Amino acid sequence: MNLSKKDKTARLVAYLDRKFKGRPIELDYAMPLQLLVATILSAQCTDERVNRVTPVLFRRYRTASDYAGADPAELEGIIRSTGFFRAKARNIIRCCSLIREKHAGKIPDTLEELVQLPGVWRKTANVILGNLFGKPAIVVDTHVKRVSQRLGLTRSDDPNRIEQDLGKILPPRRWTELSHHLLLHGRYVCTAKAPRCGECEIYPICPWREKTVYSREAKPARTARPVKRAAAKTAPRGPSR
Repeated sequence: MNLSKKDKTARLVAYLDRKFKGRPIELDYAMPLQLLVATILSAQCTDERVNRVTPVLFRRYRTASDYAGADPAELEGIIRSTGFFRAKARNIIRCCSLIREKHAGKIPDTLEELVQLPGVWRKTANVILGNLFGKPAIVVDTHVKRVSQRLGLTRSDDPNRIEQDLGKILPPRRWTELSHHLLLHGRYVCTAKAPRCGECEIYPICPWREKTVYSREAKPARTARPVKRAAAKTAPRGPSR
């Protein structure tokens, strides 16, 4: 199907809204610092695995000072199953030490300040900016990268360039929400292995040459699980960057 980029984007956005509208991120948290720590832990690890670890972690450590003063061996033991646990424990301790010392125990609300924190890369910073501070931010993880390339939304392998390419076609005020929806589409439908093309509503406009043949007998796709959590205490919104 030969559509203009504008029409293709409109159909993509309409599909994402039908499929994933209102779905929160799948990391469990009840306060801003918990989301930051969970996002650091999610590097090279599934959200499901992180959510198995964080209940114990969040009961043990509640403030930036708690993490800053944590015994590394104890922290490593709690987060071991998330992988790269020594580096993650070290980054969490250093990150929270800097938050305590330089930001009065509060998470900074600018990209420039966030990426200065140990363990916080641009992707993590955008998760925080979009979900805690309401600032438009595009999160590019492996799912978003894969879906964007398959749909022809970008030709790049570089996450920063992909972020820029998506920013040119997605409505700025909805960057956070729609990039999250792209993530869910990649996690539950357009999977890395055995993508569920037979159940994909945007199959007709997908230019990916390796997409599988439509099958009416395909099993129903998994959907993002509804998440129940206490309302997060969010910091005041700052001006959009």
